[in-house]
Amino acid sequence: MIETRDLTKKYGDFNALESLDLKLEQGDLFGFIGPNGAGKTTTIRILSTLLAPTWGEAYVCGYSIYTHPREIRRAIGYMPDIFGVYDDMRVIEYLEFFAAAYRIGGPERRRVAERSLELVDLTVKRDELVTSLSRGMTQRLGLARVLLHDPQVLLLDEPASGLDPRARIEMRTLLKRLQGLGKTILVSSHILPELADICNRVGIIEYGRLLACGNVQDLLAQVRGRPVIRFRVAGPAEPAARLLESAAEAAAVTVRDGEILVALADGVVDPSPLAARLVADGQRLLSMRESEVNLETAFLELTRGRLGREPEDAASVSPGEDD
Repeated sequence: MIETRDLTKKYGDFNALESLDLKLEQGDLFGFIGPNGAGKTTTIRILSTLLAPTWGEAYVCGYSIYTHPREIRRAIGYMPDIFGVYDDMRVIEYLEFFAAAYRIGGPERRRVAERSLELVDLTVKRDELVTSLSRGMTQRLGLARVLLHDPQVLLLDEPASGLDPRARIEMRTLLKRLQGLGKTILVSSHILPELADICNRVGIIEYGRLLACGNVQDLLAQVRGRPVIRFRVAGPAEPAARLLESAAEAAAVTVRDGEILVALADGVVDPSPLAARLVADGQRLLSMRESEVNLETAFLELTRGRLGREPEDAASVSPGEDD
């Protein structure tokens, strides 16, 4: 449904997007992750035919951005991070206005407007003024607008930007519902952990370059490295850590915030001998758990050295890693 080949956008000597190769299949819910200025919006604007690349190719629904821009615009729903609304219109009037812009006329215009409101759970606000809507409801109205012509592909630029926690949860639920309808969705965000819950595939972009792309579990496995076990004991952590340093099952041991972090040696999958060693020494073991790597730590690890920040856990205790 979406494919890019060597897609590049330059502004003078600045590379806003550099050699992007990306492929999305029908039904994908793709999370495009990166900080502000990473190239997410540039990519989306090129795919929506609003911005011409410096070179490279992109196809949406089989159409080239160079030769069939009108066909692409009919096939997509594009929601920018900031979009205008007409405050003096009622919600249903706002949607009917844009349905007319899509050349939907007669009784069908009201029907598709009502259908879009139902899809985004905004029917109860159909007769309210747009200016009376909350930020979250305004975002849902914007999504209802891009759904009017039943597009095959949705390009959503930071749809959860500025939303409170409840509104972000509602937005995630809505995106999953749209995926269930067979839509192909590219959603950009810098709210990293939230995308792990809804996207079947993610791409991490920084300084215009795609650093990693795949399903969430593959990316987590890529940065997980050695399993890291967190131990907490009743007494001081340092003596217990020194005890574990001599264990054959431990590759590296460190203490952080009262917890003992142990990177397991190659081939070790069972940390129970380490717990047994602590108990045999008279240590009172309060907890033992494997340290999780989420999408946020994956992002920090994959962009390591470019953002100037260090991830925690596995990267910081694995032997041979620079601090």
